Amino acid sequence: MAVKNTSKIEFKISLDENNIPEKIHWSADDGDVKNAETKAMLISVWDNKKKDTLKVDLWTKDMPLDEMQQFFHQTLVSMATTFETATNDDKMAATMRDFCDYFAEKLELKK
Repeated sequence: MAVKNTSKIEFKISLDENNIPEKIHWSADDGDVKNAETKAMLISVWDNKKKDTLKVDLWTKDMPLDEMQQFFHQTLVSMATTFETATNDDKMAATMRDFCDYFAEKLELKK
């Protein structure tokens, strides 16, 4: 099948003298996002040759702890939905959501 279109997602990371992220900006052609600022990002890429996940996890040094906790919770919830969509495994997705509820409860996150 021939490629009909391409899309680009770009990240720009501004680092301090110790290579700690100070600013993160991102753009996405298809999402109409242009140089938007963010405080954290988690990227996972599947390496099918090595059968391993490659990760880039970055956050700025001024990312508040409560927002990082909320970010992780929302990421876990979205992973459960993505897992369910990708595998049709409703039972495991429900188990993942149970963990997300437990995670939120232990961190005392507000819904």
